[in-house]
Amino acid sequence: MSSHSADRGVLVKAADLHKIQPQPWMTAPQTRAVIEALAKAGIAARFVGGCVRDALLGRPIADIDLATPARPEEVAAALDKAGIKPVPTGIEHGTITAVVHDPAPPRHFEITTLRRDVETYGRRARVAFDADWVQDAARRDFTINAIYLDPDGTLHDPVGGIADLEARQVRFVGEPAQRITEDVLRVLRYYRVEARFGGGIGDAAARAACRAAVGFLPKLSAERVAQELLRLLAVPDPLPALRMMAEDGVLGAILPEATRLDRLQRLVALAPDPDPLRRLAALIAVDAAGAIALAERLRLSNEQRDRLAGFAPPWPVDPAGDDRAQRLSLYRLGAERYRDLALLLAAEGALDEPRLAALLTLAAGWQPRRFPLQGRDVTALGIPPGQRVGELLAAVRQWWEDGDFTADRAACLKRLKEIM
Repeated sequence: MSSHSADRGVLVKAADLHKIQPQPWMTAPQTRAVIEALAKAGIAARFVGGCVRDALLGRPIADIDLATPARPEEVAAALDKAGIKPVPTGIEHGTITAVVHDPAPPRHFEITTLRRDVETYGRRARVAFDADWVQDAARRDFTINAIYLDPDGTLHDPVGGIADLEARQVRFVGEPAQRITEDVLRVLRYYRVEARFGGGIGDAAARAACRAAVGFLPKLSAERVAQELLRLLAVPDPLPALRMMAEDGVLGAILPEATRLDRLQRLVALAPDPDPLRRLAALIAVDAAGAIALAERLRLSNEQRDRLAGFAPPWPVDPAGDDRAQRLSLYRLGAERYRDLALLLAAEGALDEPRLAALLTLAAGWQPRRFPLQGRDVTALGIPPGQRVGELLAAVRQWWEDGDFTADRAACLKRLKEIM
């Protein structure tokens, strides 16, 4: 056995790795249903991509993709005959999605015909479905994503992906510049994959090609940039890859606001749970207006935009305040945002770890408070609807907050009458 860690290690040494025991995801009823449907039509298929890579690393399997020499229409007919719904999700690129409903919940399997690129147009390509397994591997992005696995556990590694997994090396298949010319998004994808599977220093040829392609990054859609950036920030430790991006000119090209790698490094150490948006807030040096502008440039959702703006300094938490002040902040901010801001303050160096632990303990035990009065309580006392109602409620609420939320409804009504 050979392993680097539970997160990084492959199952066995690359030199010995020709076949693995079929794993539960391979023998699950839904997977078997797809494999058997194709086999009954005389169609060979192999698992490929992330599912094979993650299986070799002992990681959980998410999506299951397969490759086959059969044409898309043959795959669709075989699935349909077996009672499995075929969906032409990428028919122009040879992809059929098999939707298996039994047993529930439904599971989707992408099945793609072996192909070669005839002509590329940025992120699009005209393909031919006459490739063999080696030609199909040659058009994939990284060697670790071009490992094939037969249903019986036999591995096929035409471009050396298994050795690269063992060495924690992320390499492009073939010539890096050519792979990037076919799809410039592969520049950002390279650093994200490096962050998950690499050793922290990168591949010299890959990085050189990425540096040469920096001028093309502005042509990428904002949505694609945001997706890759947030996925990178979601890995356990994105710092080595982000430093490479900064050194290679890539980070400045897609995120010029990213000048606080030091703050992000401290945040990652303080809060290992990978919250991409909180990490983005630590990485950038902007105020609320700058955060909103950045969110709009990246076309983040309204919820993401508002959350990012809420993370911008000055932070509305006084780390030196007593417990009563902290409860007031928790009431106004909510426990989740309070916790985020406390972590950002600590990453900034505004409070030490013991004080941070105390604030996080307060947040964990916080029970939301509900102000006991409503507008109808004021109008019931003869005040007509209008501005005066809001003013009276605000005055009582301020008194209730100043009293550390201890006053109940009866006490608040009494205070209301006193003010009136």
